[in-house]
Amino acid sequence: MISNRLRQVRENRLISKAELARKAGISQLTIARVEKGISCRKETMRKILAALGLRPWEKEKIFPQG
Repeated sequence: MISNRLRQVRENRLISKAELARKAGISQLTIARVEKGISCRKETMRKILAALGLRPWEKEKIFPQG
């Protein structure tokens, strides 16, 4: 399990799981799993960061250990 701040950041930006999933091109189930700390592929991390308007080098804002 990987500790992350995805849920906190998503909720602070008032974005639903469904909206984030749509923007990232991944499933809501994947978003839910990542928020619970289940590890994901680097490509999934990149898609989530891009959907939040973040660059790959800003990943520490969401995935501090990834």
